[in-house]
Amino acid sequence: MLRSLPGKFRLLLLGGLLLAWLSGVPACEAREKNTLTLSYEPRWLIIHGPQIPGGSIRIHYLEAYCRAGSTDADWVKHTVIKHESELISLSEDRKTLRLKDTIADGVIVEHTITAKDDEVEFRLTAHNPGKTRSEAHWTQPCVRLAEFTGFDPKGKDIDDYLPKCFLFLDGKLSRMPTREWARTARYTPGQVWCPRHVPRTDVNPRPLSPLVPSNGLIGVFSGDEKWMFATAWEPYQELFQGVARCVHSDFRLGGLMPGETLKIHGRIYILPADEAALVKRYEKEFPAAR
Repeated sequence: MLRSLPGKFRLLLLGGLLLAWLSGVPACEAREKNTLTLSYEPRWLIIHGPQIPGGSIRIHYLEAYCRAGSTDADWVKHTVIKHESELISLSEDRKTLRLKDTIADGVIVEHTITAKDDEVEFRLTAHNPGKTRSEAHWTQPCVRLAEFTGFDPKGKDIDDYLPKCFLFLDGKLSRMPTREWARTARYTPGQVWCPRHVPRTDVNPRPLSPLVPSNGLIGVFSGDEKWMFATAWEPYQELFQGVARCVHSDFRLGGLMPGETLKIHGRIYILPADEAALVKRYEKEFPAAR
């Protein structure tokens, strides 16, 4: 067969076969490896990828825009501010998604979400066109991770995935439950970590840890410990381990003044389980956190 082909085509074919043999990866597999794409259902962002345990990750995006004074307040009567979400566009390759949120007090939040090989980037612009200060101080993207961590999302023990979860304390990766695990709050279970720059009166009304996180990263390991999921936002309001086999890095709005605009940056990482590589990526992409 090769002899029947013109000389230059034989060389190209042989070169391609040699490259595939040296890499040990078929060309079709290389194209699929570490490629993330996006889809959207009302209030749900879904990340797809062949490397994701379970095949996809669902995010309640966004679960809620929230008022200050939330730590010991009724979630429905006080904290949550209603908002409307609009899908603007999804690119043909399912790599770029644009959304627009309109909060009940008039603030507009525009989202550009971009799927890359092993991460998803979030670029948001929040603007208050009104004449009064916005009540929205923080926001919740709720990442559901039962399948990623190897657990049944309908299982009775909602803390079964807890040993797979991590954040950084004293500069080191710490598995959950961490030391000094809080047990009491208006709503239980769960765990909240409040950074130094946020009032401790303005976070999720779940048990509030006395410990302060070293950075804005929170994540989980896969069921087989070969992969890690992590997420971070800047500016961020809190880190939260929740009751839907979820983790949050919740971002901060701070109550925009009339005419004020705020840029917000977030990332989701889906990487081989390598703590040092994760921290290096995070510090490069969030230099203010160093």
